[in-house]
Amino acid sequence: MTLDKARELLAVQVQMGSGYNRNAARLILAEVQREHGQAAVDRLIGELRLEEVFGLRPGTVFKQP
Repeated sequence: MTLDKARELLAVQVQMGSGYNRNAARLILAEVQREHGQAAVDRLIGELRLEEVFGLRPGTVFKQP
């Protein structure tokens, strides 16, 4: 997944903002982490305010189920 696609998908999750969307955001971040690393995940968390919206903190390791 490209970072632009991840950013687009995460923006949709932020707009909806429910618990289900938090889980979807975590899965997207896990994919980004696998392909692009922790720094890319931390940038997306900051850009999209995921800490404020979903409580997802920079430095968190996201794993796919």
